[in-house]
Amino acid sequence: MASNKPPLLPAEVLRRVLRVSRFDGTTILVVAAAFAFGSAMLHDVHGTMVSLMVAGAGAIELHGAGILRHGEERGLRWLVSAQVYLMFVMLGYVMYSMNHVDIDAFRHLLASSAADMGMPVDQLRQQLAQSAAQSGVTMEEGLRACYQTFYLLVGLATVLCQGAMAIYYARRYPAIAEALRR
Repeated sequence: MASNKPPLLPAEVLRRVLRVSRFDGTTILVVAAAFAFGSAMLHDVHGTMVSLMVAGAGAIELHGAGILRHGEERGLRWLVSAQVYLMFVMLGYVMYSMNHVDIDAFRHLLASSAADMGMPVDQLRQQLAQSAAQSGVTMEEGLRACYQTFYLLVGLATVLCQGAMAIYYARRYPAIAEALRR
């Protein structure tokens, strides 16, 4: 038998939203800044720019949390906007990546992953060639399909995660507005 819990008090909803937004914004900012630094070290201008734009989403979310913490409802719009902005940046990156497939970089990534797992690179190449032959495609077509599938999954995860976060924030607007009026 499930017990029906009463709804959270508006002040508790506000505390939870502030906690979530600070954690999410800080995580996005720190991780994206690390990727921007790594991309810059590799002279990857595109990766650096995308990472900086993602870091901007984290900064926007932290700004919204700060506005909310100071008692202004408009901070919630910043939180929702940060998620929508991040979704569009990531989907733009996904579209770009799917249309500019870099098979050589993907091969290098697979080779370094194989080496990290203790698998000889030649053994990985042989397994990939066998899988491709069984599927009736060339190894390059198989790698291209894997590359595009990966980015398709990144896009799907982005829509699910950022969409869910935007909905999470938006659905708490009435409770937060009430908490801030008190």
